Amino acid sequence: MKQYHDLLQEILDNGEEKNDRTNVGTRSVFGRHLRFNLRRGFPAITTKKLAWKAVVGELLWFIEGSNDERRLAELTHGTKEGVVTIWTPNALAPYWKNKAKFEGDVGRIYGVQWRKWRRPFMDSNVDQLANLVEGLKNDPNSRRHILTSWNPGELDKMALPPCHMMAQFHVNNKKELSCHMYQRSVDVFLGLPFNIASYALLTHMLAQVCDYRIGELVISTGDTHIYLNHIDQVKEQLSRTEHALPVLCLNTDIKDIDKFTMKDIYLLNYTSHGSIKAEMAV
Repeated sequence: MKQYHDLLQEILDNGEEKNDRTNVGTRSVFGRHLRFNLRRGFPAITTKKLAWKAVVGELLWFIEGSNDERRLAELTHGTKEGVVTIWTPNALAPYWKNKAKFEGDVGRIYGVQWRKWRRPFMDSNVDQLANLVEGLKNDPNSRRHILTSWNPGELDKMALPPCHMMAQFHVNNKKELSCHMYQRSVDVFLGLPFNIASYALLTHMLAQVCDYRIGELVISTGDTHIYLNHIDQVKEQLSRTEHALPVLCLNTDIKDIDKFTMKDIYLLNYTSHGSIKAEMAV
């Protein structure tokens, strides 16, 4: 994860201060590239505690194709009542509340686009994830193994337009599955460690159900920023020493992307420094 820490330091040293949608302000750079060899360990941040349970819960929620933030609470914590999730602030945001169709509705976000992309002028949907699995199994050399959540016609129907907006998957001649994800907007302190872990996990899950070995995770970023109210927290994190990377363990009996549950996914030998609290900009 040294490249992640190097990115934090680069933004501190060379980033340009800008106003932003949240009115918090950022220090940002544009157009960066990260590459993780997933065979060398799972890329979970160790200089602060990764919210691993939230990573797994959100990804399973996306895979379900849900638009219900309360369902995310149920998946992650086992209950819908009295639980705050990483999506609660978006579900309750003033600009969205009047559009929400029910309590917890976050609109046609990531998972909905993955599983129920609307066909224009047709009364049917495209299940991108199911098509991806089928394509990886039956046509590994295709250059069309893509998941996209950036649907221009429905951005106004989302509590938050997608930040990690497209991923392409690739099978090499060694039968290793890799993922290249593009992220248009990156909260490097709070969001990026979460995004790295999420797409690394998705790549592992797809590799297992499609019977491939694991390859690489490549992430390309657009507006790559630290919020100005996170500067002190970033400096604290950079003062810490990294631990060894953990190992991802999946229930090897699962061969269907829709069958994974929280109990089927865990990290082995994950050691980290303590969490560093920071407010999410909404």
